[in-house]
Amino acid sequence: MADSRTDKAKQAAGAIGLVTPQTGAAVPPAPVRDEEWQLPHGSARVYYGAGAKGVVRPVVLADGFNLGPSDFDQLWDGLDRGQFPFISGLLAQGRTLVLVGFTERSDSILTNAETVSAAILRTIAEQQGDARLMVGGFSMGGIAARYALAKLEYQRIDHHTSVYVSFDSPHRGAWVPIGLQAFARYLADTDDTYLRQISSPAAQQMLWRHPEDIGAAPEQSPLRTQFLQQLRQVGGWPRIPRLLGVASGRGDGVGNGVRAGAKALSCAGPVLDGTYFLAQQQGEKAEVAVLNGVLGGPHTITTPGFPELDGAPGGTLESFGIVGEVLSGIGESVDLTHRAVCFVPSVSAVAVRDLDQQDDLYVTIDDLSPDEFELDEYLLSSDNTPHAAMTPAIGEWVLDRLPD
Repeated sequence: MADSRTDKAKQAAGAIGLVTPQTGAAVPPAPVRDEEWQLPHGSARVYYGAGAKGVVRPVVLADGFNLGPSDFDQLWDGLDRGQFPFISGLLAQGRTLVLVGFTERSDSILTNAETVSAAILRTIAEQQGDARLMVGGFSMGGIAARYALAKLEYQRIDHHTSVYVSFDSPHRGAWVPIGLQAFARYLADTDDTYLRQISSPAAQQMLWRHPEDIGAAPEQSPLRTQFLQQLRQVGGWPRIPRLLGVASGRGDGVGNGVRAGAKALSCAGPVLDGTYFLAQQQGEKAEVAVLNGVLGGPHTITTPGFPELDGAPGGTLESFGIVGEVLSGIGESVDLTHRAVCFVPSVSAVAVRDLDQQDDLYVTIDDLSPDEFELDEYLLSSDNTPHAAMTPAIGEWVLDRLPD
């Protein structure tokens, strides 16, 4: 019986994804591209604008984080077949779209920034006319594009870019509940798929806090510290383009409804009996999870004086929902109360406050002085929506700010 339950734990561990389930539903293929460029550590798919027969008035956008290579079909589906047909709107203006993908999305942001840099320089070499570029990316892709542009300027290489845009990118850090990060380590002896995502270079570079082991104090990862140092070395931001950023979360200080200390997910066996996760609460030794079951335990997971991050205003991720559905699929008795929690706080997406103080996390952003912002212009969403989702408000706002 124990071996059977361990097999079920292994099955679950291999199916849990950080951003999406590892076994997600298939989507229709993206349209046939006009060109495909092989780049260092990745590739780009090029789509000509309406009536164009080459690269004209180009927009270069980079994929975000996940495990494995970029899935261009999924990327296109989210950008054009969801709430708003962003790509169709861009191409209808006669602009070329250069979609940049990565061989390994969870690799170091510095590595994937090389792919973005190569895509920018190839676009400049191939384009017809002298129109300035818009360059940016989604989530992690926005950080990679930020670093790529800043480094090109540091190297005194002309990136020919007049507008930079990030879509819910974690400029001040991203958040994954510490209980779930510990859970990835708890499962790792059976299958390390979940852990390889949470402990990947890109994840550690983006996450505000990261525990090195079950029960270890969550701290800023050394990989994040090093990345931030290297970003500062190249100037922090590109200085030539206009800097735009959109947030998937609200800016009025209203959270997503996840109550601090509430039970988000609990298990009653047969594999993980006694395991539960609580929404992040304040306090010097705040309990956020107990891990128990056939793999051992109980392990009590606590955090030291964190703000209420799970319920904060920001782009949401179905962090508990993904785990709960996978566990239910192996026959575990699951009570899932809160599917989605904050992933990229609004203050991080618009690069205005850090995440360590409750008042900063829940601040009314529009009340802040313009001098506090690192961006030239930003857009906040009317509600806390799924991370980096292409909504009509976001899509129309960005299309209205394309370079002349």
